[in-house]
Amino acid sequence: MSTEPLYLLHTQPDTQRLAAWAARHRLLDKEGDLGYALHALLHAAFGEQAPQPFRYVDAEQGLLAYTRLDATGLAQLTALADPDVAAALGLGQTHQHGGMNVRLFPTQWAVGHTLGFEVRVRPIIREGKTGRERDAFLAAAEKAQGGALDRGDVYVQWLRDLLARQGGAELGDAGMTRYQQLGVTRKSQKGGADDVRHSRLVSGPEAVLAGQLRVIDPKAFAELIAHGVGRHRAFGFGLLLLRSAHG
Repeated sequence: MSTEPLYLLHTQPDTQRLAAWAARHRLLDKEGDLGYALHALLHAAFGEQAPQPFRYVDAEQGLLAYTRLDATGLAQLTALADPDVAAALGLGQTHQHGGMNVRLFPTQWAVGHTLGFEVRVRPIIREGKTGRERDAFLAAAEKAQGGALDRGDVYVQWLRDLLARQGGAELGDAGMTRYQQLGVTRKSQKGGADDVRHSRLVSGPEAVLAGQLRVIDPKAFAELIAHGVGRHRAFGFGLLLLRSAHG
């Protein structure tokens, strides 16, 4: 079983300061997704040890992230962060005022343990030799050649197959609780005459899936939690929120 500790970080970002910081650094897109802005903000605060995967739920529930650093380690990095960055993330405040809260997260699980889960994902696949990303539903619909398909069922099967490849757990009953097409900001690699990274908006599916899963390999499951599910984990997708199966 995994012995390396894992922590769950919770912060209450200041939405106005976050928006101002993101706008100043040209990190907000016209569709309002905060994934890239929060990715950049976490790296500005914690450097190469930025917590990942993370999920920004909303202004009330704040941001959750998994990290290998304990409260002391995170606080040491926070102390070196730019004040605007710390303020935007809600760091350095007392917990009663929405500041950083860190708690030890389980890394030891019993085989067969059933848990409730929720995860925000980007259900995409890479196609053929081109490696082009494509909505898993559109790819399935093309293969079905006009047959009726339920988008939620396709995405649940996508997650089932993904967990089978990543290992650690198998999916039980599950369904889709939210879906939208969402454009997310990405930066190009440096290159060309100006050697400048340009931003572009990439459209694709965003889905929240929830249900139950069962632990089949405790060590692999602990790594799955720490690593996250699917692609774009650095941008607010893939964090498994777990709860009691009967909660």
